[in-house]
Amino acid sequence: MKQIATLITALSLILVSQASLAGHGHGHGGLHKCLKAASKIKQGYYGKLEYLTLTEKGVKTFEIEINDDNGVEWELMCDESNGTIYEIEREVESASDPLFKNKMKVDEKTAAQTALSLYPGKIVHTEYEIESNGAASYEFDIWDSPGVTYKVEVDATTGEISEVNIEKWDIGREK
Repeated sequence: MKQIATLITALSLILVSQASLAGHGHGHGGLHKCLKAASKIKQGYYGKLEYLTLTEKGVKTFEIEINDDNGVEWELMCDESNGTIYEIEREVESASDPLFKNKMKVDEKTAAQTALSLYPGKIVHTEYEIESNGAASYEFDIWDSPGVTYKVEVDATTGEISEVNIEKWDIGREK
């Protein structure tokens, strides 16, 4: 069953990437390079793919979610222009996960208020992430208007905003 789901997701990624990126002046070579680079780092099946723009750098990025054989969800950030993975995060189920809780000094409500003070809107999804350096962060998906979703990452130790992205499109689903 996992093989069928993986095959369907892979075919969907290819079809959507060709159709979506063709209209934006991007070739699908960037996505192909990113998927290839991600599969060399983490084995598993693709759960979701997002196309983002990092607001502070303007870097067009694919966020590739891979679920490994142990049930761990990984997010790999890949620079579309050169196919380089530049960030790897592990997602945990909740703020009560020991990996997250041991680093957390700022509660979710306070972190959400911080994110909303920068980008007012409606929080439609929250993730709990462990950065590659072991730091914990909240990631809030904030819906602003049709077609505009901000992904605001707040450090769970300091309460500071550490990253902001604009989600252009996504395919797949959260675990």
